[in-house]
Amino acid sequence: MTIHRLESHADFVRVHFHPGSGPRHADFHWFWLRHNSELDRHPLTHERIVCSSELPFELRPRDVRVTSDATALEVDWGDRADGQVSRYDSQWLQTHAYAMGRSPAPAPPSDVSALAVDPKRLDGPLGRAVLQRLQDTGAAVVRGFGNDTEALIEAFGREGLSVIETHFGRIEDLRTDNTTNLHTDQLGYTDSAVQLHTDQPFLERPPRYQLLHCQRPAEVGGENSVVDGLAAALHLADVDSHAFDLLRTVPVTFHRKQRDFERVLTAPLLDFAAPGGFRIRYSYFTLAPHRVPFAEMEAWYRAYNRFAKLVRDEHHQYRFRLGEGDLLVYDNWRMLHARTAFSGARWLRGVYFDAE
Repeated sequence: MTIHRLESHADFVRVHFHPGSGPRHADFHWFWLRHNSELDRHPLTHERIVCSSELPFELRPRDVRVTSDATALEVDWGDRADGQVSRYDSQWLQTHAYAMGRSPAPAPPSDVSALAVDPKRLDGPLGRAVLQRLQDTGAAVVRGFGNDTEALIEAFGREGLSVIETHFGRIEDLRTDNTTNLHTDQLGYTDSAVQLHTDQPFLERPPRYQLLHCQRPAEVGGENSVVDGLAAALHLADVDSHAFDLLRTVPVTFHRKQRDFERVLTAPLLDFAAPGGFRIRYSYFTLAPHRVPFAEMEAWYRAYNRFAKLVRDEHHQYRFRLGEGDLLVYDNWRMLHARTAFSGARWLRGVYFDAE
C-alpha cells in the first residue's frame, strides 16, 4: 500500500492512497498527526510521554512530504532542535483513518466573475437575469448600467419584487453628507469600514434583497465584499459540527438603538427552518451582550469566532469595486456584505426589495 499524493489544507492533510483497486483518500487533522507522532513516545517502551494538552492546538507543519518509496508520510513540525521529523507508515494511516473517503463541503467561493451579469449580452430582461444569478450565487454585479435607480426599481418590479421602505426611507443615499434620509446615525453613512454583516437582523422578517447602486465611487477605498453565508454554514457543519449546532440553536439578541429608532429581536444566527428558506442573521455592531449559561459562554464564543474567521478570510470572499453606474444586488437572507474605509465623496443608493 503506497501513497499516491498529498493535498495540504489549513487544518488537515488529504492523503491519496494508491492500492491496486484504484486511488482512495483519507483526511487527517494536523493536530491528530502531531499527537500521534512517534517522536513523543519513549524510545524503549514506546509509550506516550506527551499529553495532547501540552501541544499548541493550532500548530501547522513547516513541511509535509511523501517518502521517495511512497510508503510513508513525513511531517516536519519545525519545533525540533535535532531536525527530526514525524513519519507515518501508509498502512498505519489506513488502519487508523477516521475520515476515509470524506467529501467535504467547500468553503465559500471567491471568483467574482461568477457574479457578473453583462446587460449588453442578455437575451431577456435585466431584472430576470439578476434574479436568476441570485438563485445561483446569492449576489450579482452589473457593470455600466447608468445612474437611473428608478429604472432599476421598475425592472425588478416587473419581476415581482416590491420596494420595502425601512426606517431609513424608500431609497437610502449612502454618503457622508446625507440630507435625504432619516436615522443616519449609523456606520453606513460614515467613511469608516463596515465589516461583514447582514442588514436589519433586528426585524422579524428582514428585507430579502438589497440593491446598492453606485452613483459616485470614492477617491480612495470603498471596495465591496460579499460572502456566501449558506456555503459558510454548510462548511462549518462539515468541519466543526459542535460549533455549527451552537450557531443554529443558541439565540442571540440584536439591538438597534439610534437617536429616534429602536428595535430588539432574539434569534439564532443560522436558521434553516425560516419561512422562505435559509436565513442568516449576522451583525457584529448590533449584537447585544451575550447571555448564555456560564458553563457555555466560552464554547459559544469559540463557535462564533470560528465562523467569523471563516467568513473574514479574504480567500472566502467575493471582492470588487463598484464604479459609477455599477450595481450590486444580493440576497440578504444568504449573503454577508461589507465595505472598506474610504476617502472622498462616495455615493451609493440603497434599495430593499422583497417578493410580492
